[in-house]
Amino acid sequence: MSVDPALLGRREVATSADMERLGFALGEGLEAGDLLILTGPLGAGKTTFTRGLAEGLGVRGPVQSPTFVIARTHPSLVGRAPLVHVDAYRLGSGAELEDLDLDLAHSVVVIEWGRGLAEDLAQTWWDVELDRPVGGGGELDPSELDADAPRIVTIARGGS
Repeated sequence: MSVDPALLGRREVATSADMERLGFALGEGLEAGDLLILTGPLGAGKTTFTRGLAEGLGVRGPVQSPTFVIARTHPSLVGRAPLVHVDAYRLGSGAELEDLDLDLAHSVVVIEWGRGLAEDLAQTWWDVELDRPVGGGGELDPSELDADAPRIVTIARGGS
């Protein structure tokens, strides 16, 4: 399997259902050894994207933010690689991330809040940046974090 090159680049994603579909399309082409680093503010759609990706991989759910457990493994239901879903928000360094002893070679690993911490884990990775444009005030009301609103998603290949 391989990732469809049409998924690379920058796009607007109108709804959370569209975000899940984008994750699904990427997940269909991923395989063991793939590392994804997700970056974006609160409410940008990182976990929603990962939920779709998990469905595309065919892993057991439910997929929820692993904020408090830091890492959660979702085994495959279809004989493909498991998904390891990591939330690096509370980690202070790449060394703490390495201490999790992630099975990078045999899993698809998604690391939310991983930019600046996870790039040394693999020679190449998928860089997924999610942004949620805010109104004229520049601040997002916390009550709107889960609201269905357009996001900007950029998917690129990182590393050598």
